Amino acid sequence: MKLLPALLLWAGMSLTLVGQTDYYDVVAEPGDGIYSILRKQGLDPVTYYETFLNANLENIKNGSQLHEGRTYKIPVVDDSFKKTGVKVQLIDKKETPIFDDELANMSLKSRTLGNAIYYLILESPASKNKFIADIANNLAASLMVHGAKVYVFGSGEENLSQSNPETAAKEKMGQYIEAINKRYLQNSGKYQRLLVIRANGLIENGKMDVAVYHHQKSENSQRFAENIQKVFKDNSVSNRSYKDVERIFEDRNSLYLATNTLPAVSLLTIDGNSKTNSPNGIPVRSDKNNFTSLITSGILKDYADLEIED
Repeated sequence: MKLLPALLLWAGMSLTLVGQTDYYDVVAEPGDGIYSILRKQGLDPVTYYETFLNANLENIKNGSQLHEGRTYKIPVVDDSFKKTGVKVQLIDKKETPIFDDELANMSLKSRTLGNAIYYLILESPASKNKFIADIANNLAASLMVHGAKVYVFGSGEENLSQSNPETAAKEKMGQYIEAINKRYLQNSGKYQRLLVIRANGLIENGKMDVAVYHHQKSENSQRFAENIQKVFKDNSVSNRSYKDVERIFEDRNSLYLATNTLPAVSLLTIDGNSKTNSPNGIPVRSDKNNFTSLITSGILKDYADLEIED
């Protein structure tokens, strides 16, 4: 008889835990099923199928079908793509999802980067250089589907100061440093890297020169840069051999950022109208998908190398 009270207590605790799950409401659209409605909300359907089913049993027909126009409860989870990919506004400090309608076409491929946090800074006005904005979004998606969390900062359009350009640039760097370091400390113990993507001039179809820089005093920064750089060298459109010339931060703003941010930082610069005989960069094709794939490969290699060492 002592077993009955224990069972009742366990059942009560289970119900309490279920009741504590947070949900938000979404109205089913034409053609929605459990998989599609979860995917549209950035959730992995395989992981959260049962959770969704249990929370919406009264509105499920034929075992898995949804009623068009009815409201369904979506669980609030930390690994939703809406939370693992966010844009950070420097002025109001708000976070918004990177993707919305695109979520329906995204699906989790692996959790290889489940312990990784990436910060991407774009130094190019999106209105003038859509190529860079598209590259950043593609890169964020490529990392997120492998379990990473990605923060994207800036498009170069924030009016942080009306003073001279040098003061405004330093002010912006200060905003980046504050925002990134805050999140770095919140994610203490995880693998965290900062990549700055800087466009020099308008990037269009054709060829472009790519160079990767690192902070001289950071071993992690150097390795991060070298892994990305190696992938570009291996996929250059030029047949010439490349010397392993170290490219370190030289301009004042990059040094200020690298010295004061907590994660290891690397800078990737892109110059349009590539000339294959340029000694300052690695000439590659400016195809968005190919370019994103190259950066992703370098990032994955860096993470894998660190995992092997550990």
